Formats: sequence, structure tokens, C-alpha cells
Amino acid sequence: MDKRRVGGKGSGKPGGKPFGAPRPFGKPKPGGLGFGKGGSRPAGALQRPAASEGAGSSGERPQRGSQQQRIDLDDVIYGIHAVEEALAAGDPIKKVHVGEDRKSDPALRALLAHAREHGVTVRFEGRAFFSSFPYKAHQSVVAFGEPFAYANLEEVLFAPRTTPALIVVLDHMTDPHNVGAIVRTAECAGATCLVIPERRSAGINATVRKAAAGAASYLPIARVANVSNAIRTLKKARVWVAGAAIGDKAVAYTKSDLKGDIAVVIGSEGDGLSPLVARECDFLVTIPIPGKTESLNASVAAAILIYEVVRQRAAASD
Repeated sequence: MDKRRVGGKGSGKPGGKPFGAPRPFGKPKPGGLGFGKGGSRPAGALQRPAASEGAGSSGERPQRGSQQQRIDLDDVIYGIHAVEEALAAGDPIKKVHVGEDRKSDPALRALLAHAREHGVTVRFEGRAFFSSFPYKAHQSVVAFGEPFAYANLEEVLFAPRTTPALIVVLDHMTDPHNVGAIVRTAECAGATCLVIPERRSAGINATVRKAAAGAASYLPIARVANVSNAIRTLKKARVWVAGAAIGDKAVAYTKSDLKGDIAVVIGSEGDGLSPLVARECDFLVTIPIPGKTESLNASVAAAILIYEVVRQRAAASD
């Protein structure tokens, strides 16, 4: 492979369908539904998620309830927009629970219409049902389906596309709200794929789906064993890799060529890019911070860089 440098371009692959088709990519894992009944997982075997998985200090704080240990949170989508987009995208939703007091709510018309269209059972529940749900921001709308179906990175990379690739890689980001916000930004920007590691990272759980407001139903998301290895896979596919960093080795993001096949790597909330991941990147980019605060929120930094890619491509096409 050619030696890479700041400002270089990858080689796009013409032809084929653009990305944006509904998920799922890959096979969903089997799992039970509901509050610990009727599924393949034994009731009571599920534990409250750790802070990195959507509950606790970085996620929504679960409400107290006698059934909180029996909800399979891998199967849950909650909140009006997240559930509505999952239904619209054709996600494998099996049942939707809606608050009795929202039965005639105009805000739910599209959601209920999509449920009828896809033959999904809708149950109207009283307050007691939702008092057992471990997250507060459910808006009296909770859906149960299959665990999130992750994409295969190599399948996504080598699928036909009509535009240059835009891959967003998260280097061990643990806050599910940040991950959800980045999923939403990446999907809005037309990204090809988002990549997250299997360990020490928030997975695509209920809180991430809620924060993404339905975008996780449309964006291919790959979960990999090792971020550095994933970056090597990207480079073998002739995707240039730009890591977000600070320091003398990083170039201002507006001065880097991001128009070709590009991957943007965002580090963890506290530590940024790990040294090994930074070394694997082809070049490093930085966002100037004239103010006194040392750094930007990770999801904000990601949004700036992702839309700089969009801006440069639009300017080039003009």
C-alpha cells in the first residue's frame, strides 16, 4: 500500500447501491422478550447494566422496582422517536407498550401506524407497567425486539457504493449519551459505518438508541475486537485514517484533505486516543480551542469533524 500523508485521498469504488438501506446487517442474537417471561433467557438471570452500558453515572439512573433485574435490556428500545424509527426501518420489533393515557396522543400517530403496517402487537399499559421500567425517559413508549444486529466491517467496506466512504471509529468511548449523539450525527451526515470496540466501550444498548433518536436503525455499526486492527483493515481497503488529537503533531482539521475515502477516529471522553491507536492513524487533526476550556465534548468534536468532511466534499463538487 502507498505511504500515506496528510491531505491525501483514498480511492472510491463506483457503482452499486448507496448506503442507507434499513438494518439489520448480520444475524441478531436470540433473546427473550418482556419482563423475564416467554424468552430463551431464564428470568432473573439478567443484571443491571454497568455504567459503561447505559446505567449508572454515565447513563440513565434506573428506577427502583421489583422487576428491574428481569428486563432484558439488550432487547429494549424506548422513547417515541427511537421506537418510531425502529418500526419505520423494519427492525424486528415484537411488541410495543404504550401508556394508556397516550392512546389518542397525536404524537404517536405515526408510531402506531407503523406498528399496524408491520403487524407489531401494541399493548396499552397503566402506570404500574412503566414504574417497573429501569429508565426514566421512556415517554410511556417501550418496545421489545431483538438484540442489536451489528454489521461486519469488511462486508460494509467492500460493498458497492456511489460516494466516498466515511467511517467513524470510536476508541473506547464509554458514555452511552455521547455514543448515541455520534450515531445520530454520523447517520445524518450519510456516514458509511460506525465502528466501536467490544470491550471498555458503550455498546448499542437502550440508552444509546434513545440518544440516537432512531438513527441506530439506519446506520451500519460494526463491533470489533481491537480498534487498532480495525484501522489496519481500513487502510488495507485504501481508506485514509484521521485521528482527532491535540499537540504539535496534529494539523488543523480545516487544513487536511478529507474528501476521499476517510475514517475519523474519536478518542475516549477522558483520555482521548490511546497511543497505539494514534500511531496507527495516517495523520492527526485538531480543532482549535481559543477559549480557556481545555477540550470539547467528544460528541461535539466528532460532529465538527464529520461535518468538515461533508463541507469539503460539497465544496469539491461545486
